Amino acid sequence: MNVQGGLGGAPEVRILIADDETTVRTFLRTVLEDAGYIVSEAEDGKGAVRQAMAEDTDLVIIDLVMPNQEGLETIQVLRQEVPGIGIIAISGAFGGQFLKAAQSLGADAAIGKPIDHEQLLARVAEVLALRQ
Repeated sequence: MNVQGGLGGAPEVRILIADDETTVRTFLRTVLEDAGYIVSEAEDGKGAVRQAMAEDTDLVIIDLVMPNQEGLETIQVLRQEVPGIGIIAISGAFGGQFLKAAQSLGADAAIGKPIDHEQLLARVAEVLALRQ
């Protein structure tokens, strides 16, 4: 984690949101930035991997159904290329069946859509604590 100091002297935490839906990215960005996190975005899995490797990313929140490399494959690539990164899988597809698969492939947590902002912030805090 980047320890240069963010809000109130707390460490800066960088979170990457990977989702092909603009409205979901906007919602997540707003909730996370309001909580003091530094947020970047990717529209697909390949972009998420590129950004996570290029930036000092602490946590990726990744949708499981996306074009140009779906989320399950992206989780596997991230675990191989950036093993210390936190990963939260999100999905509303197929009644959450993919969420269990995501955790078996290395996601630290999973959240079904629609996402509640309190649940999101709680999972983010849990995963960050786990990865410190």
